[in-house]
Amino acid sequence: MRVSALQLPIVIGDREKNTETLRRMTAEAMKAQPDVLVLPELWDIGFFPRPLADFTDAEGGAARALLSGLAAAYRVNIVGGSVAASCGESVHNRCFVFDRGGTLVASYDKTHLFSPAKEDRHFAGGTSLAAFRLDDVPCAVIICYDLRFPELARRLALGGAAVLFIPSAWPTARLAHWRVLTEARAVENQMFVAAVNGSGAFANGMPLAGHSALLDPWGERLAEAEEGEAVLTADFDLSVREKIKTSIDVFHDRREELY
Repeated sequence: MRVSALQLPIVIGDREKNTETLRRMTAEAMKAQPDVLVLPELWDIGFFPRPLADFTDAEGGAARALLSGLAAAYRVNIVGGSVAASCGESVHNRCFVFDRGGTLVASYDKTHLFSPAKEDRHFAGGTSLAAFRLDDVPCAVIICYDLRFPELARRLALGGAAVLFIPSAWPTARLAHWRVLTEARAVENQMFVAAVNGSGAFANGMPLAGHSALLDPWGERLAEAEEGEAVLTADFDLSVREKIKTSIDVFHDRREELY
């Protein structure tokens, strides 16, 4: 599975500009013929303009139409980062996943909301997980702050996920945590990780870290961006997982009766 991460330079509150950037970067990424494109968290409006109600996407409809069309046009799977999808009185930080035909195969509402930035006051948390298959490869997605909750990634790994996608809006101030936690989720769960961050800044001016990374189940970075706009591509050799499980079978050695 060849994966391309699109580290968009996100402009706060400017859906038109961000969409234009997405289209341009998608065309660039497709030169490498990836199987999957992955976008960052809230790629269309940034994290996050106020009042949020003025910037939401009703049911995520605009994002769904755009991403479905790109997936079908380029015959590529897309893990669509996330958008602020309004659903009645609630707003969800929602990821849409599309197959090569542009069919929606999964959606996921961010489970853990970042209370220090008052995300929990503006968004409703998700109540279910998202596991799906892309080109018959078992995959899963979590979003940004979810990364700090190892139970979530482990639950998905126990369900069979071989690849974990992590669209994010992660700050430069906590870049060290980003690097450690993405490595940890890959190693402890023996899965590939595509951790895709944005570039630019938050609505409060705090800079985004960039440093999107594609990691193998040993925690090795197959590719890593710096700050700023970037398209990152790497091949996930799924046979590596079986070799690792043969040499260090942590799932066999778990003591479920204790925890």
